[in-house]
Amino acid sequence: MSTRKSAWRNGWIWTGAAGLAAMAFIAPIAKADPAAQLDFVLNTFAFLVWGALIMWMCAGFTMLESGSVRTKNASVICLKNIGLYAIAGITFYLVGYNLMYVDVGNIIGTLGFGYGPSAAEIALLDAVGSEAGEAAIAAAAAAAAENGYSVMSDWFFQMVFVATTASIVSGALAERVRLWSFFLFTAILTAVIYPIVGAWTWGGGWLSQMGFSDFAGSTIVHSTGGWAALAGALVVGPRLGKFRPDGTTKITPPSNVPAVALGVFILWLGWFGFNGGSQLALGGVENAVGMSIVLVNTNLAAGAGVVAALVLSRPLLKRVDLLAVLNGAIAGLVSITAGPDVLPHSVALLIGAVGGGICVIGIKLLEILRIDDVVGAVPAHLLAGIWGTLAVCIAGGYSFGVQLLGVAAVGAFVFSASWLVWMLIEKTIGARVSKTVEELGQDVAELGIEAYPEFVLMPPRD
Repeated sequence: MSTRKSAWRNGWIWTGAAGLAAMAFIAPIAKADPAAQLDFVLNTFAFLVWGALIMWMCAGFTMLESGSVRTKNASVICLKNIGLYAIAGITFYLVGYNLMYVDVGNIIGTLGFGYGPSAAEIALLDAVGSEAGEAAIAAAAAAAAENGYSVMSDWFFQMVFVATTASIVSGALAERVRLWSFFLFTAILTAVIYPIVGAWTWGGGWLSQMGFSDFAGSTIVHSTGGWAALAGALVVGPRLGKFRPDGTTKITPPSNVPAVALGVFILWLGWFGFNGGSQLALGGVENAVGMSIVLVNTNLAAGAGVVAALVLSRPLLKRVDLLAVLNGAIAGLVSITAGPDVLPHSVALLIGAVGGGICVIGIKLLEILRIDDVVGAVPAHLLAGIWGTLAVCIAGGYSFGVQLLGVAAVGAFVFSASWLVWMLIEKTIGARVSKTVEELGQDVAELGIEAYPEFVLMPPRD
């Protein structure tokens, strides 16, 4: 992981009780070099806890999407989100991580199957399990600690990022994409497409070598998901009746507004792990200060995105649009994700506000282009991600040309690869549900279960 963003440094100071617990864990294993072993435990702890917080974002996406669709499609949204998380974890374990991080040249890593602890970690566990002498255990622990963190904690932290990318696609194509077609695309996205982008950048590939910077993934994660979602939306097409022959757009109100709002708050919370964890260290004064700045900038940008969307929604969308405002928060978060570590707080406010404005404009633009994006994933993740990746040049000192090249290269690759996969799916097993299924709802037609069985569904009105 040291090749992807920064060299490993000492982590930030853990508070008293946790520090004592860590030392109690370390002491029986070995007494040699306790500082290095403490860093190992704290860094591993950070990866696991921040990763768990990012995993909780899956709940946010589930709430946001299930509340945004009509009640007849809420159950299938729940299944899609738990299914995509499971698929992403398995495919990233089987092939994705190796393609992204193991022996990366300029383009891609190795095509190996499976991933596991390092030889030094296995030797340590064997030494402890065989009740070897204290000296042998100490030597094995010291060898394992040289890596700075547990190997599989790094894998776990990386895996939850790829699951976020897949979640972006789910919301955009809701209410008309076939369940198994979506799962097939998710497998290809998480096993191949996303890892190739990651190899170019965080894996130390050609974009990284040119100086491309994306701290926590405005482009690598969010624009990648946005490009894949856009390609799918173009292939699958809009929902029935969404765009009328006279050029007007049928408003499809969310079925559960509180669920959508709760989902956004969960995502906002998870983003502290998303960006804060990307500091990649848990100790040392410099990292404590750095992580504090990252979290404050993340929060400021989200707030600025909300305010900007609130101000712009009425003149652009002819109403104070709650969904646009909620997406403004997400757009602000996406925008700051590329550089929360290098930007002053005032610039973070600016970047978040512009991101929120871009999101509202993007929502209107998609209506004009007659592209149906149920949750506004393309404006909030793709467009804001592009903006955020370029915006690090404002005060971060990065090359605009290199950042623009990275945005263009990732966009060209992900969109073309995703469009090709979606087209192959469409020509073989079909990407879209039938007209009957769409009218009846995927919950009953594909799952045989309703999310709100006690409610009487009214016929849709034009």
